Amino acid sequence: MNAATHVISVYVGIDVSKRKLDCAILLNGKIKSKVVSNDRPGFALLNAWLQERSAATDSTHLCMEATGPYSEQAALALVDSGWMVSVVNPARIKGFAQSELARNKTDRADAALLARFCSAMRPSVWTPPSPAYRQLRAMVERLQALKDMHQQEANRLEAHHASGETTVLSNVKSHIAWLDKQIAKLQREINDHIDGHPELKQDAELIASIPGIGEVTVAKVLAYAGDVRRFANAKALAAFIGICPRQRQSGSSVKGRTMISRTGHAALRKALYMPGLVALRHNSILQVFGARMKANGLAPKAVVGAAMRKLAHLIYGVVKSGKPFDANFAMNGLAIQDGI
Repeated sequence: MNAATHVISVYVGIDVSKRKLDCAILLNGKIKSKVVSNDRPGFALLNAWLQERSAATDSTHLCMEATGPYSEQAALALVDSGWMVSVVNPARIKGFAQSELARNKTDRADAALLARFCSAMRPSVWTPPSPAYRQLRAMVERLQALKDMHQQEANRLEAHHASGETTVLSNVKSHIAWLDKQIAKLQREINDHIDGHPELKQDAELIASIPGIGEVTVAKVLAYAGDVRRFANAKALAAFIGICPRQRQSGSSVKGRTMISRTGHAALRKALYMPGLVALRHNSILQVFGARMKANGLAPKAVVGAAMRKLAHLIYGVVKSGKPFDANFAMNGLAIQDGI
């Protein structure tokens, strides 16, 4: 859904933090502000305040930055109350602030900036992911946290061995063993969760049909991208991940290096990095592809980014079409490893 399909007369910017929401309503060219708590009582107060200001759900557009769980809980509550809400990439807001030459950086000023952005840019209205997707994301994020802890403990174990300090070795080893069990258990639960929800299972099977994309990457794609059909095209998915090319050029003769944009979803970008890297090393088609880009002066990381972008296009293609990967219509012979 797009707010452009409605006659919008009121714009609201919401600056989100852990404990509070700084709100600014733009009505008839004037800004009014209010602060509420970032919880259910606060959402109720915000609803009442908007209605007092003659804001109607079918003619009011609310905008907030994507700040993870803090913005999502507010957005979900507002959508449930019937409001049109956009959850916007912070990079877009930063660019808009620069275009306005905005100098003040306070929560109140940021809320007013978001209201003006909402009025000027009319971003697409956010569609909440289903509970199945939200639960999957929570499990995937927890799994990654456990893996990060495992790596930290492995580093400590190595450091203790190197220093000759053996006092806490058994404790570290026990913790690593416990983490191994928890990681394996949670991975099984993730697989069971996907299998238990038809909308997840169908897309998981389609994505897994792409050679080299294993269950870890499949789960991360579903958890972080959600239903990829919500994107207008494969380029939009690539932009969401942050793997679109970005070129810097000065004047007519000085050409800068092309790099990936890095303004999208960092965790999903990380999930596709190793598959893209291995593809360039071991897939004959992507080897030629990568060599050609290197010959054209593309930076090494940008070459990997291009391979990641091709994988994103494949993911979008199989899900959108509802058909498994077919080498006759894609990158023939793609053979890469998940690696994460």
